[in-house]
Amino acid sequence: MDLQRLKRSVTPMTSFVHTSICIFVFCCLLLAGCNEEKQKQDTVPKASSEPMPAAETASPESSINLGTGTVIDESTNAPIKEATVTLNNKDVVRTDQKGVFTLTTPLRHVGARAHGYTRAELNFETSPPSGPVELRLKPITPKALYLTVYGIGSKIIRNRALDLIDKTELNSLVIDVKGDRGFIPYPSSIPLAASIGGQKIKLVKDIKGMVQSLKDRGVYTIARIVVFKDDLLGKARPELAIKKPDGSLFKDREQLVWVDASRKEVWDYNIDIAIEAAKNGFDEIQFDYVRFPDRKGLVFSVPNTEENRVKNIEGFLTEARKRLTPYNVFIAADIFGYVVWNQNDTHIGQKIDHLDAADYICLMLYPSGFHLGIPKYRNPVANSNRIVYLSLKKAQERSGLPAVRFRPWLQAFRDYAFDRRIFNADEIEDQIKASDEFGSNGWMLWNPRNVYKAEGLARETRPQTIKPEDTAPKA
Repeated sequence: MDLQRLKRSVTPMTSFVHTSICIFVFCCLLLAGCNEEKQKQDTVPKASSEPMPAAETASPESSINLGTGTVIDESTNAPIKEATVTLNNKDVVRTDQKGVFTLTTPLRHVGARAHGYTRAELNFETSPPSGPVELRLKPITPKALYLTVYGIGSKIIRNRALDLIDKTELNSLVIDVKGDRGFIPYPSSIPLAASIGGQKIKLVKDIKGMVQSLKDRGVYTIARIVVFKDDLLGKARPELAIKKPDGSLFKDREQLVWVDASRKEVWDYNIDIAIEAAKNGFDEIQFDYVRFPDRKGLVFSVPNTEENRVKNIEGFLTEARKRLTPYNVFIAADIFGYVVWNQNDTHIGQKIDHLDAADYICLMLYPSGFHLGIPKYRNPVANSNRIVYLSLKKAQERSGLPAVRFRPWLQAFRDYAFDRRIFNADEIEDQIKASDEFGSNGWMLWNPRNVYKAEGLARETRPQTIKPEDTAPKA
């Protein structure tokens, strides 16, 4: 057949089929569009008085805001702003000006804490909260005695301390969980503690039970951890110890080895102990000897400069805060008294304006420790009140922190630097009055022999009638 003729004979039929197909497709598309528009109209809420579908129909996991909670002052019912709230032992949020926080995850556990208050926790493991969550915090001003490793392990010494708490304004205990020589006085689950000999003296068989018994009596519990003064760790792991220029181990006046505050392995060991203390129920973790030795010319793993010293002390406290935050526990740091007066780091890495990672700054304001005095007061033991008050005021001025962030150590032992006087009722009361006048969050009495008396202590809680912002140094 001729090809051109074939093309001419096919073309009319092809055009007809092509046109039919186009009409069919157009009709299908038109019909689909009508159905789609109808479906949209069915899903869009109509403007009517009927309520929208309830929010709980959405999956909780996909929701950003799962509700709110509030942190409240139990004594006044007032909201607590800027409280720290821990959700499910992981996520951390802060309350707003109205004491409100937002739940961003399905809630199983919630804890809250704020400066000047105790902690509070709620558990929702068995059933989720049915409404807004409310945590009520009790105001507290800790007034504490210190007990050594041996003091807390001795039933006689411990009961004497508890008897004073029952009879006076005292309401707290600072307890060694890692003492000045590196011993941990209870069975610890930390392998390194046992391997370096830190478990040779175990005087408290059930630390968790003991802490709970103290809390049942209304005692605020503070775990003291001696950090970088660690003879056991330094001797067992000399690569972690501070060295003298000749490469030998540095030893202090007590012939004890110190470990290097710039070594992360040392950080981890002490923070592990702190976490264990938090799990055992302590309200607060207090880091002592959180500094470099006060000796020049020592060798660390980093150059021995003020910048590096300050960076590592601040870094340790920041890391400790980060790792301890999920446990809803407070953090405190013991700070050398002259740090508030010196412009440098006192050659130990402590600067008053680089300690904000700690909830509480515990200045060691023992008058005997101010061997050079302070401006206008060259005999500190004869002016205990002024030493404590003016040092706290100077710390506040230089750090910009509120008074509630400070809790000083006060002297309850015999003077060793001036006239050898015994610090009895008058001296102790003078120091306490200075701390109260400043408005600090309580105070702590230090006696390394754990010998304390009721003299100088109020039988009832002293009223704090002066606001921190109204206080001023006396002439």
